[in-house]
Amino acid sequence: MSVLNQTVALGPLVLSIGQILLVLALAVALVAGGLAARRSGVRVSDSLFSLVLVGLVGARLLFVVHYWESFDSLWGVVDIRDGGFDPLGGVVAGLAYLVWRFWRVPQQRRALTTAVVAGGIVWGVTAGPLLVIDQQSRSAPEVAVSTLEGERTDLLSLIDETGQPVVVNLWATWCPACQQEKPVFEQAQEREDGVKFVFVNQGEDAGRVQGYLEEHAPSLENILMDPHQRWSDATGTRGLPATFFYDEHGQLVDSHTGQVSSASLERGLERLR
Repeated sequence: MSVLNQTVALGPLVLSIGQILLVLALAVALVAGGLAARRSGVRVSDSLFSLVLVGLVGARLLFVVHYWESFDSLWGVVDIRDGGFDPLGGVVAGLAYLVWRFWRVPQQRRALTTAVVAGGIVWGVTAGPLLVIDQQSRSAPEVAVSTLEGERTDLLSLIDETGQPVVVNLWATWCPACQQEKPVFEQAQEREDGVKFVFVNQGEDAGRVQGYLEEHAPSLENILMDPHQRWSDATGTRGLPATFFYDEHGQLVDSHTGQVSSASLERGLERLR
């Protein structure tokens, strides 16, 4: 899994490392901006929160425009649980908001600049090295799994057999988000001839999984069992579902934590083509 997408469980709350670092950067920006604002007698916290909101909206809008054909409803456009954001849109929207704010409230310029620079430095120092690590090739974990019939295999063997890129989805029958994304995978499995989709169940027995598939996803193929959740351990996954995109050489090119939509799945598939 991408280092920034690896998750940390904080009680019932599961956050990715990337999300934690963004919160840290925002906290530092608020403190730095607040200290700088004391000298001029202005407040910048509202402007900083507005900056974050504008950036998120811009990132979402650019993602939606890019994958517009993958959305079939207005709800899909506003449902950000799929993690569909384009950083470029966020940066452009955020810069536009800062320019407008500097022009509208010139007395905030110094404090806002201090806050943004401080938050950017924290993000660069903490996330930068992790992004460099993400650029390095990472092979699929050599974790043994089994078919519903009990035959042993592993992902690298499947890649060698087909010579195709592979999408690996970690899931469980008790996971609501896993259930909701299964139709998206069923459609993709029928549509994508050049990609193999593999669904690795985490922590359950074959009987339970077989019963679930017969009732809810009868057309889903390539179901594998990982009763000891070794895939989750090997990839640093602390929440389900999680999806990994491997090229035909078994190298990780993208990953996604949480429920996928047609659009977020298409983004991952683009990087395999």
